[in-house]
Amino acid sequence: MPWSWRYENVDGQPVAGPPETFSSQADAESWIGQEWRGLAEAGVAKVVLVEDDRVEYPMSLLPTE
Repeated sequence: MPWSWRYENVDGQPVAGPPETFSSQADAESWIGQEWRGLAEAGVAKVVLVEDDRVEYPMSLLPTE
C-alpha cells in the first residue's frame, strides 16, 4: 500500500506539493522530517499522511507559540 502526504493551507484547502509516494509509513515520516521547513516556507500549513485513501493522521507545520 503506498503512503503519501496531502498538503493544505491555513484554511484547510488543498495546495500543491511534491507528489511523492513511499513504500512505508516510516519512509514517509522520514521524508517529511527532512522537507517540512521548505514546505512551510512554500505556504503549506498542514500535511496529512495517507495510506491509499485512508487518513493516518494530520500534522501542523506551523510553529507553536
